Amino acid sequence: MTEETPGFEEKPDVPSGATPDDAESKAAPSSNGEGAAPAGDATAQIAGLTAQLDQSRKALEERTTDLQRLQAEFQNYRRRVERDRITVKEIAVANLLTELLPVLDDIGRARDHGEFVGGFKSVGESLETVAAKMGLQQFGKEGEPFDPTIHEALMHSYAPDVTETTCVAILQPGYRIGERTIRPARVAVAEPQPGAQTVKAEDAETEEKDNSSEEG
Repeated sequence: MTEETPGFEEKPDVPSGATPDDAESKAAPSSNGEGAAPAGDATAQIAGLTAQLDQSRKALEERTTDLQRLQAEFQNYRRRVERDRITVKEIAVANLLTELLPVLDDIGRARDHGEFVGGFKSVGESLETVAAKMGLQQFGKEGEPFDPTIHEALMHSYAPDVTETTCVAILQPGYRIGERTIRPARVAVAEPQPGAQTVKAEDAETEEKDNSSEEG
């Protein structure tokens, strides 16, 4: 059995010509952080990631803008389609009711002459009800001012008792759907008598002078 000699430490085997300190320095890890990435490489990597993030944000903003534009275009398209649908419906209804106007005229004449009776009355009233539900409105009354946008004057006369062109007779009623006139009212109109306004103005002036004289 081998006995250790007191007072001596065993040194690791070292090559010839080398000291034990050289062996220890080789065995110890490097205090300079051997294998770690240089600080410059980390900064470049962060800069690259930042640039990628900026590009991603820019792409997201562009896609968001495109989406908002598409949504606005779609909303405009829906409104345009709905508007066109309503217009087409109004035109179709107007065309249908225009074809029924002669029948409604016959019903009106029969009512005026007291012939609107029996089964004809029942059918006629049902037809008028259906036309009203579809939005058909009759217009044209005696005494209302003449409006060339909704009236068609077939007869003219002069009257001393009117101050403006007035409908004095409704020859054929007009019809409209909403704001759309599908047939103007055919009327007879009366215009103010030439010179009547001058005479009235002179009479009013004379009367005013007489009243002033009496008060004086």
